[in-house]
Amino acid sequence: MHAAQGWTDVSVVVTGASGFIGSHLVRRLTDLGARVHMVSRHPRSAAKGCAWHAADLTDVDECVELIGDLAPDVVFHLSSAATGARDVDLVVPLMAANQVAAVNLLTAMAKSAPTARVVFAGSIEEPHQGEAPTPRSPYAAAKWAATGYARMFYSLWNVRVSVLRISMAYGPDQPDVTKLVPYATLALLHGSQPQLSSGARLVDWVYVDDVVDSLVRTAETEATIGQVFDICSGQPMSIRDTMELLTFIIGSDGRPQFGAVADRPLDQQRRGDPRGAAELMDWRATTPLEEGLRKTVDWYANKVVGGS
Repeated sequence: MHAAQGWTDVSVVVTGASGFIGSHLVRRLTDLGARVHMVSRHPRSAAKGCAWHAADLTDVDECVELIGDLAPDVVFHLSSAATGARDVDLVVPLMAANQVAAVNLLTAMAKSAPTARVVFAGSIEEPHQGEAPTPRSPYAAAKWAATGYARMFYSLWNVRVSVLRISMAYGPDQPDVTKLVPYATLALLHGSQPQLSSGARLVDWVYVDDVVDSLVRTAETEATIGQVFDICSGQPMSIRDTMELLTFIIGSDGRPQFGAVADRPLDQQRRGDPRGAAELMDWRATTPLEEGLRKTVDWYANKVVGGS
């Protein structure tokens, strides 16, 4: 795709551009020379080579108008509301943010940009083939449904979509500091004790730069169209062992307090399979966990703790 000029002057839409993965992706795309259109309900000032656009993705008419006006070559749909909480009041808002918005964007692509490439960020939390098809949270249910719709839009209307079921991304500059790695990192850097669950659950960590690599590689590879991939390392580690490694890297006087928070009901490890991404687009997670955690700690130590 775009083999002659690479990404130079390619028109790209990124939803969720202000989020963790989105902001890293935008920086990569601008470095590659793409013309990046960032979508948000509340636009902000844009970096060179980028433009913000106001849109509510839960409104199908706004989606159709946006895609029609921008006529993108590639769309990365990263907009999402992500939480593992098991609160019944989250079902409707998470369905709107993760399922309805995805369906509206797919509808807009089918109507206004049928030849464009679409890369959807799914979740490793979605039920996998061979498992009991029971989502473990409102978030997992909504993302699973969105993946099903993506398959349908590809099969019925030839929307050129790929879905990446992304595992637990981590790295520098994660805006939501309640997420496990930034929360524990900041607590330990300040010498306090992060309050954690039992730590028994296995997590497949994947560094944010590796995730960005997978997004870009997917859009560049024709063979990925209509496919669903797990973006993971294939080497899960327990939360307890991860936090012990983080504590060792920081050299903190504080210690994680395991068992201070109850484990979530129906919580389990979703074992991803990275072989499909390796075979079809030559992608692998290349950043070892210790290296990625050291980079993350350095960023928070210098940009947050040192800058406060």
